[in-house]
Amino acid sequence: MTHRIAIAPSGFKESLSAARVAEAIAVGVRRVIPDADLDLIPLVDGGEGTAEALAQAGGGRLVPCTATGPVGDPVPSHFALLGGGGTTPGPLTAVVEMAAVAGLALVPPGLRHPGATTTYGVGELIRAALDAGARRILIGCGDSGTSDGGAGALQALGARLTDRHGRELRRGGGELHELERIAPSGLDPRLARTELLVACNPYNVLCGKRGVARVFGPQKGATPAEVELLSAGLERWAAVLTRDLLPAVAPAPEPGPEPGPGPGPALATGVPLDLRTAPGTGASGGLGAGLAAVGARLLPRYDVLLDGLDLDARLARADFVITAEGALDHQTVRGKIPAEVARRAQASGVPVLVLAGTIGPGAQDVRAVGVDAYSAILPAPMTLVEAIGRSGELLADATERALRIMALGSRLGERAGRYAPSA
Repeated sequence: MTHRIAIAPSGFKESLSAARVAEAIAVGVRRVIPDADLDLIPLVDGGEGTAEALAQAGGGRLVPCTATGPVGDPVPSHFALLGGGGTTPGPLTAVVEMAAVAGLALVPPGLRHPGATTTYGVGELIRAALDAGARRILIGCGDSGTSDGGAGALQALGARLTDRHGRELRRGGGELHELERIAPSGLDPRLARTELLVACNPYNVLCGKRGVARVFGPQKGATPAEVELLSAGLERWAAVLTRDLLPAVAPAPEPGPEPGPGPGPALATGVPLDLRTAPGTGASGGLGAGLAAVGARLLPRYDVLLDGLDLDARLARADFVITAEGALDHQTVRGKIPAEVARRAQASGVPVLVLAGTIGPGAQDVRAVGVDAYSAILPAPMTLVEAIGRSGELLADATERALRIMALGSRLGERAGRYAPSA
């Protein structure tokens, strides 16, 4: 009997793309089950590799460009163009991957101070996409190295941010507590004629106890004192955005039927979006809130990014699913790819194995969303540099080990059944 195995991983940050992770897992599968029917489904979550993956899937192309990186220096970057002819119908769509210009991988370890890093380059990529003729722009959020609420992006798009003395605010989330006013008159007028869609993790919110600075600031290098400064700055940012921008770009609509698709941060109820706590406002260090204030719609990332992959049907056809991510921990169940894959596979009763670069506190929570087993890929202690350099090899070996253990368990089960007393 031919085994049908779906391989649906995310990428390993700063190491392997999702496609290369899938290929490495496939190598390990072939060592144990040479005739397996494999369905490789590399997945993206809005972070690294999103623009390239969507360009490949949609018959589009990558457009190389140079933009301002997270620490202020120019970096080589890109966005994708889809549609407007070719294989994808509809208006010309651009995919802006924020990680390609403001990702953590672009912040040198010695400069990981989220109070100073900026999303200015994200705004530059949006403007470049507008210059290319895009009238629909999908912004993928993930793997950010910033915590400026999208302030830099809005500055690049023409908004003027000033302190109480009327001086232009410097870039970085550490300056936001000084914000007094946002002048929207300089915003690129093409934004009003463009559909902006932000693919984000709806669990991430801008402010409060689970605010983005408190949850992700330490991962980006913030000290406890810096976390509190960033949190206070984002509170101020939300208040000024709401006062100065929301009335300008999206006044609350008159009561009536639910609005149709299109730009605008109003909820279906007609109540303006709460930029502090609405789902997705904390995406990529608060970039979600900044873009929502200029008309973007914040959408659950998998509703946007998995469209067209027929993922549910492909998982349902499999006998077994293997997924993977760089770190399996308490954050995984809060919208990471393995949890999404497991949830969908569970609906069809298909077992799921997760392979992870590291396993941290809270990893066991993934069982509640449909993961049957998980395993780390490291066979012995090694440095991060070595693990990154050998990640493809380690994934293939870990896959082989897991499948051989599963095969042993299957044989034991068969043997026990053979000698079980008859009724």
